[in-house]
Amino acid sequence: MPMPLLFESISHGEVPFGFFNIETDMILLDNYFFFASDVSNHISEMAELSYGNSHIQTWKGYVMELKKIGNLMGAISGIDLRGFIGEVYSYFPFPHEPDKFKQNPEGFKTRRLMESIIEKYAASSDIEVSIDENTWTISIGEYKFSKYGFQELIRYLWLGGYPRWKDDIKPDYIIRMKDKVESSHYPIFFGIKELLERT
Repeated sequence: MPMPLLFESISHGEVPFGFFNIETDMILLDNYFFFASDVSNHISEMAELSYGNSHIQTWKGYVMELKKIGNLMGAISGIDLRGFIGEVYSYFPFPHEPDKFKQNPEGFKTRRLMESIIEKYAASSDIEVSIDENTWTISIGEYKFSKYGFQELIRYLWLGGYPRWKDDIKPDYIIRMKDKVESSHYPIFFGIKELLERT
């Protein structure tokens, strides 16, 4: 029952990215953890860049040791609640009814609780995000993606990941991000409108 999906990076091959619990808007990128609302807002700001301008951002996130992350499949099944993900599932168990397996568009409301949990396992970090305008690649910390690979991450957020958004209701920050990137004149977003229109 995957929730994060595998995406192709230039630096690390296939890496997991996405939501890992339907009741929070926290996402992971391998061993990096961010809030989707923050990431979407940063992407909205990025969409306002013009060629040759400053293209470095700092994203607040958490870099976690692999041994502290936990076992996602074990947490989903309720048999292994160790580590960070396990503790999250002790608060928000996987739904018994399959039709309730949908990403909650109000997951951002659990942010304070999620911060209190994750800070037991990792300190907040400033993660540099930069765009190389010669190759149109983007680096999120140590992970590098092509333009197309980065756009696929944005599409994942727009759709609400593997389970999709509950009742197809998207948070305001996701709608704002889509509007910004589709109207952007910055080349890293060229072609994204057609990509986001795919279901």
